[in-house]
Amino acid sequence: MEINPPTASLIRRYAALFYELLLLLALLFVADYLFISLTHNAHSPEIKTALQIYLLGITGMYFIWMWMRGQSLAMKTWHIRLVTVDNRPLSFPRATLRFVLSVCLIGISQLWALVDRDRQFLHDRLSGTRLIQSKKR
Repeated sequence: MEINPPTASLIRRYAALFYELLLLLALLFVADYLFISLTHNAHSPEIKTALQIYLLGITGMYFIWMWMRGQSLAMKTWHIRLVTVDNRPLSFPRATLRFVLSVCLIGISQLWALVDRDRQFLHDRLSGTRLIQSKKR
């Protein structure tokens, strides 16, 4: 791995984010279908709350697992890799922190990159991670 690989461009990161949202939508559609099929009820407040927690857990597991491996399918497509600021793979706690910050700062984090000196998302700045351009194969 390069000593200091370049940060992926904002356009590339936003494109990967859009693609990631499409993939996540498909994953959540299947997860939602399975939940509703097993519970046979989506109308009670308790079931709705359980469904929301379940879908957030599925989302978290997906991203944390992918980030610990450095890339999701969308990141591979756009030649982006996620690493720590010292260019190492993410640990489980760091990937979890990045996910929690991503959820809490949704929207704000992506806008932050427009004013950040290094064009980093706020959740990357706070979690000690960065999105770098990976080599095309």
